Amino acid sequence: MRLDHVSFAAGPDGLASTAQRIGGLLGTDFTTGGVHPRFGTRNMILPLAGDIYLEIVEVLDHPASDKAPFGQAVRARSALGGGWMGWVVSVDDITPVEERLGREAVKGNRHRPDGTELLWQQVGVNGLLNDPQLPYFIHWQSPSDLHPSHGATGDFSLACLEIAGDPQRVSEWLGETVEAPLEDIKVEWVAPNGTPGIVAVQLQTPNGLVRI
Repeated sequence: MRLDHVSFAAGPDGLASTAQRIGGLLGTDFTTGGVHPRFGTRNMILPLAGDIYLEIVEVLDHPASDKAPFGQAVRARSALGGGWMGWVVSVDDITPVEERLGREAVKGNRHRPDGTELLWQQVGVNGLLNDPQLPYFIHWQSPSDLHPSHGATGDFSLACLEIAGDPQRVSEWLGETVEAPLEDIKVEWVAPNGTPGIVAVQLQTPNGLVRI
């Protein structure tokens, strides 16, 4: 179990403009990810060091976005003006997670601009919808060299997650201590009585630390 990626929902200016704005703050460009046909969303990504990536995601005017929990989560966050939506934990075997949460994983896929199809399973997005401090779980079925973090230069890395919430609650959700998937990432638990979820993310860049 490890941190896989963090998701930022596009604002009212749309995916490209949001990616350009955040890329400008970081001093780099995001790349086109592709459409998630099962979820009614699409994304742009930035590979980070440590097999992690940053995703900016936008909901599409598509029936799937109204039915799929992931599409609902993106739509809800974008409706609030956009911002950090959640964090995602990768697991080697999703079956124990399905059994513990009492729900089945759903299949996910997207085609990269070069036509390569990425395949995965995910579960727990309803938990994120109800309590945004909670991550959801992903199991990649595509080989590791197709993971969205592939190609990271090492110039950009995730330095710190600022999460409003209760680490004990998150540990119960994970089924193990919250430090397990975040052992290499600094986490600051803030505003325990505030609205739960990611408050900010700090990224190390060639120009220093940037807080978004």
